Amino acid sequence: MKQFLLLLHENNEKLRELSEQEMQALADAHMKWASKLAKTGHLISGDGLHEKGVLITGKDCVIKDGPYLESKEIIGGYYLLQSENLETIIELAKECPTHYYGGTTEIRPILNMEDYDS
Repeated sequence: MKQFLLLLHENNEKLRELSEQEMQALADAHMKWASKLAKTGHLISGDGLHEKGVLITGKDCVIKDGPYLESKEIIGGYYLLQSENLETIIELAKECPTHYYGGTTEIRPILNMEDYDS
């Protein structure tokens, strides 16, 4: 099976406007969706990510504190999924709860040795 990283690009400003109940509903939706993915054998792992981190850049390894983008968008989490093909992952990603409040999902195929042989 091929593996795919699903990155959750979220509008941090919109998320901060959510009530406590809306945040809980969103968390519950992610748990329900992850459970569905696990039952169908597509879920390998997934987690939320802290808003801030560290960025190391350039040959001199300059260290910068995050966030890194000049944007209100953050990568709020990820899912590592598996499937025989990208089309299945696309259909699964359409159901991701990150879309409920204007978020975007980015799908990135994981490279493996077979990819280098072609």
